[in-house]
Amino acid sequence: MTRQQAKTTARRIIQQCRQTSWRLRSLPDFIIIGAQKSGTTSLYSCLGQHPQIFPPDRKEIHYFDGGRHPGTDNYEKGEKWYRAHFPLRMSMSDGDRAFEASPLYMFNPLVPERIFNLLPRARLIAILRNPTERAISHYFHEKRKGRESLPIMEAMLQEEQRLASAIACKDYGSTDFRHFSYKLRGMYRQQLEGFFRYFSRQQVLVLGSDEFFGKPDETLEKVFEFVGVDAGFRAATTRLRNVGTNKSEISPDVYDYLNDYFLPHNEALYELLGERYEW
Repeated sequence: MTRQQAKTTARRIIQQCRQTSWRLRSLPDFIIIGAQKSGTTSLYSCLGQHPQIFPPDRKEIHYFDGGRHPGTDNYEKGEKWYRAHFPLRMSMSDGDRAFEASPLYMFNPLVPERIFNLLPRARLIAILRNPTERAISHYFHEKRKGRESLPIMEAMLQEEQRLASAIACKDYGSTDFRHFSYKLRGMYRQQLEGFFRYFSRQQVLVLGSDEFFGKPDETLEKVFEFVGVDAGFRAATTRLRNVGTNKSEISPDVYDYLNDYFLPHNEALYELLGERYEW
C-alpha cells in the first residue's frame, strides 16, 4: 500500500467514525461560496484563526456541488455524510459559528437551491476577483496540473465550444465544465442572482479580493460582524495562501480580449450590487 493509499484509507475510516455521531454535530452557520482563484483559501485561513469560528475537518467538502471527481456525487451521500465534517455541538459555546468553504459552489447552478433546502438561514460569502486576472490564473492552474494543452488565447477563444455539450446536458460535474470554464466563471452577476433567488441580500456578503488583500484587517472585521462573532479579533497572520505563479509572459492581446469580453458583464455586476470595483 502506498502512502497516499494509506492516507485515503485512514481518512475513510475516520469519516465513517464521525458519521456515527452526525446527529450531534453542527451544521455550518456560514459558507464561503467562491469564486475560485479569488482568495478563498486565504480568507478561510484567516477566519479559522478566530476562537469563535470552527472550520470543518477539511477546507473543501464539495457537498452541494457534488464533488470534483467524475463518477462520484457527494450530494447523494446525504446530510449524514455532510454533517460528519463539522464539530460536535457540545464542543461549541453560544455565539460560536461553524463554516465551510467550497469555491465551486458559486459556479454550479444547482447549488443555491440545495443550500437553501438544508440551510435556509445560512449566511454566504462571495469574494470576487477581477475576472480577467481570475481567468488567466485559472488557465495557468490547469496548465500546471497538466490538464490544459492549448495556448492561452486559443483556450479562451475555444471555451464556448468546449463547454457547449456540458451546458446543454446540464452536466455541471463534467471535466470540461469544471476545468475549462475560464470566462464563464467570471460572469458573476448571473451566479449571484442564482443565490438571490433563494437568499435575502442581507444573507449574502460580497467582497472584492483587492479589498481583502489590500486591507485585510478591515475586511475581516466586516466579515466577523456579518457572521456574528467578536469583530475586534485580529488574525495573527493574513499571509496570502494558495497563490499560483504564471510562469510565462502573457501577450497584451490576451488582456485586451478578456477586458473587452468582461466589460458588459462587469457593468451588469456593478448595477446589481450598487458598487463598482476597479476592474
